[in-house]
Amino acid sequence: MTTVQTREQIKAIISAIRSEEQALRKKYSFLAHQNTIGMAILILSVAAMVGLGALYYHAVIPAWLTIILIAMVASISHELEHDLIHRQYFSKLPLIHNFMMLVVWIMRPNTVNPWFRRKMHLYHHQVSGTDQDLEERLVGNGIKNPFKRLLVIMDGLLGLILFRKVYEKEIKGFSFSKVFHAAFPIATAYFVVLYSMIIYHGLNLFIPMETYTPSIVMPVVNVFEFLMIVLVLPNILRSTSLNFVTSSMHYYGGVTNIKEQTHVLTSKWFMPFHLFCFNFGKTHTIHHFVPNQPFYIRQWISKKINLVLQQQGVKFNDFTSIKNANLYQTN
Repeated sequence: MTTVQTREQIKAIISAIRSEEQALRKKYSFLAHQNTIGMAILILSVAAMVGLGALYYHAVIPAWLTIILIAMVASISHELEHDLIHRQYFSKLPLIHNFMMLVVWIMRPNTVNPWFRRKMHLYHHQVSGTDQDLEERLVGNGIKNPFKRLLVIMDGLLGLILFRKVYEKEIKGFSFSKVFHAAFPIATAYFVVLYSMIIYHGLNLFIPMETYTPSIVMPVVNVFEFLMIVLVLPNILRSTSLNFVTSSMHYYGGVTNIKEQTHVLTSKWFMPFHLFCFNFGKTHTIHHFVPNQPFYIRQWISKKINLVLQQQGVKFNDFTSIKNANLYQTN
C-alpha cells in the first residue's frame, strides 16, 4: 500500500534528484551541450574498443587483459543505449539518433536491437516489480532455482528458450518469435560466432581440428577466434555482470510504488561486477525516480542522492530479497 508518508518520501527523492541536477547544470555550462557530450562519449568508447583490439592483434597486450578492458569500455555503451532509449541525445535529429542506436548495438551485440528494447524498457518502468516486467525477467529476475537463474544471467538465448512456455503463460502479449527475431542480424551473428567456437574447441579436445578442417575454412576460424577475444568474451563478461547486478537489485513481487521497485547495491561484494556494468547497482535506483536524465549526471550526483534515498527509506543491500527470488518485504 502506498501511504501518504510514502508519497511524500517519493516526492522528496524526486525533488532532491532534480535539484542536484539543476545545481550541476548551473555550475557547469558545458552540460547544456548534451548532444555533443553523448556523441563524444560514443566516439571515445568506439575508439577505445578499436584501439584495444588493435593492440591485441599486434600482440602488445594479452588476450585476458584485452577482454577485461574492452568489457569495461563496452559497459559505457549500455549506459548510452539506456539514455538513447529515453531520447536523451539528438531526439530531433532521427538520422543521428538512430545511427547512435546502431553503433551501441554493435558494441554490445549479445542483446536484442535497441529499438525493440526501447518498448521493453519503457514498459519496464510501468510494471517494474511485477510478473509482466519482461525486460527484467529475461535477465533472471524472480527465478528461484539458482542454476536456472545463473544460466539465464549468462546466456540470454538459452534463457529465452528455457523459459519460453513460462513467459507465454504469464506475460500478456509475449511473443517468442518477436523477441527472437529482434536479435537479427547482429545478435544472431554474435551467437553464430560463440557457438561455432564452442563446438570447434570442444571437438578439438578429442581430435586435432586443424588437421581435419579444410584450409578454406581456417581463415574464418581465425577471424572468429579474434572476434571472441575483442567482442564476444568481453560482452559475456559485461552482460553477465550487468544481468547479475540488475536482477539482484530489482524486486519481483510485493511492489506497490516506485520506492519499492529497487534497492541500492553498495556492498563490496558487488564491486567486481560494478567494474563491468558502470556502477549500475549504485546508481540505477535514481533512474527509477527520474528516468529522463543522462547517465553521467546520475553518476555525478549518486553519492549525495544515495544518502537521500537512505533517509527516505529506500532499502540498501537487501540480500534477503535476493535469497527469496527478489520478493519485496516491508520488514
